[in-house]
Amino acid sequence: MPGAIRLYPYQREIADAISDPEIERVTMVKAARLGFTTLLSGAVGAYVANEPSPIMCLLPTDSDARDYVVSDIEPIFAASPALKGVLSADTEEGERNTLTSKRFAGGSLKVIAARSPRNLRRHTVRVLFVDEADACEAGPEGNPLRLAERRTLSFPNRKIVIGSTPLLEDTSNVLRSYALSDQRVFEVPCPECGGFTEIKWQHIEWPADSGGEGAAFRCPHCQALIDERFKAQMVADGEWRAMRLEVKGHAGFRLNALVSLLANASWSKLAAEFIAGKDDPAEMQTFVNTVLGEGWAAQGTEIDETSLAGRVEPFSANAIPPEVLAITVGADVQDDRIEATICGWTRDGVALVLGHTVIWGAFTDDTTWLELDELLKTRWKHPHGGWLKVDAAVIDAGDGDHADLVLNFCGPRVGRRVFAGKGASGTRPGFQISRAKKAKTNRLAIIGVDVLKSAIFDRLARGSAIRFSNSLEGVYFEQLASERRVIRYKRGQPSRRFERIPGRRAEALDALVYAYAARQAVQINFDQRASELAAAPVPPPPTVIRSEWMSR
Repeated sequence: MPGAIRLYPYQREIADAISDPEIERVTMVKAARLGFTTLLSGAVGAYVANEPSPIMCLLPTDSDARDYVVSDIEPIFAASPALKGVLSADTEEGERNTLTSKRFAGGSLKVIAARSPRNLRRHTVRVLFVDEADACEAGPEGNPLRLAERRTLSFPNRKIVIGSTPLLEDTSNVLRSYALSDQRVFEVPCPECGGFTEIKWQHIEWPADSGGEGAAFRCPHCQALIDERFKAQMVADGEWRAMRLEVKGHAGFRLNALVSLLANASWSKLAAEFIAGKDDPAEMQTFVNTVLGEGWAAQGTEIDETSLAGRVEPFSANAIPPEVLAITVGADVQDDRIEATICGWTRDGVALVLGHTVIWGAFTDDTTWLELDELLKTRWKHPHGGWLKVDAAVIDAGDGDHADLVLNFCGPRVGRRVFAGKGASGTRPGFQISRAKKAKTNRLAIIGVDVLKSAIFDRLARGSAIRFSNSLEGVYFEQLASERRVIRYKRGQPSRRFERIPGRRAEALDALVYAYAARQAVQINFDQRASELAAAPVPPPPTVIRSEWMSR
């Protein structure tokens, strides 16, 4: 929008701290919808115009860096009279500006991706801005935030600003930085008693069965229920309060979306978001991170196989519950067999393990793959009258010995959404087609196994988001509980990992991970699917009859 930026009340002290020469570091633990990126862009412009110096902006990926320049920096500089044209001219020394590396009189602006640590060694900067610090992963050279901070050591008047939505509580970069700061919180006064409070989620209430409508703030001092119409004035009168007055030179700010004045951050809408996602750990993590501005505390480090086996229910692939409206398959390839998990999905995202089958045979035998293909072509009778088929499948291609055969099997079946998958660690999407230029690997799906295993562990801990068929054998639950979640330090950076419990096999867990990945590979209109199943039933395709020589 055109015109000068008008800061929200809670943004003013953050902006003052960024420009305060007495403060070396600023840390911002934030939710979404609070305008932190706009603050950073304004700070970049302020330093370019008022204190020209070498400036670096560190973002998680190359695409983030390019998008930030194109969507934020360039439009703001072009629209600001004091900044217009400052970054556009080439330098006198003949060095040309590029999209993410620009020079101006008295300084430079570099927008660097954390995944390219080699770029960090080439620069010395006075001002460092880091956005979405928790998405910056440690690489071969260590924590990119520490590498970037070392580039500021030459300047006694350096400025380091770090902000992020926290992700995982025990590995968060921004939460560790905030813990070293003076830990400021934003408190607002109650219209009834005048007592100041940091609004937290436990203070928000709404009428039962209202879907969140009518959500209001319960003052912890006088117990008055404050309507949302008072929110703007409460925020306008709000104040930051430092929790650790003994800390000097490091201002830390913690802010959640409950004080945001945007229409989409009203208490009623946030309550509706909570209600919609409260039974899904993945949705709840998103809510905790992006609305409450808190790190997600994962539940459980190990899975109790006995407890899981005690939760079986009377359903299977041949007796599908009516709430199941989609099916995915995940397959783990071993030398002498392929193990496949059949997973049903409800419109609410609940996963039902309908069955687990073992296809015996060497992975080099055509008959083994033919039997897997028959499984993927199977149609199952649905209680509504129609038939369900496999919506998507992911076959493990992570083992080098198996990769070529899996790719050759899945290639002609991509139209049926049968994908070859390779697991990758770290924070990444659960399912993403590789962008490699090689013809062999550009058909490969990269599977974010750590993210999917975290989702599975959290769902199993909650008890209701994954359900199990009573057709599953005891060994299935042993394999499902084959790994534990641990924190390991890699190059000084804490990271969450999954480690195999000695002596246990993990085929069932791996197959379930791939079934989860397959669900992310397909978009399903559940209303349309329910209507199709209730329509005239479509008979399954005829059974394929194989000649005897194929089984030899």
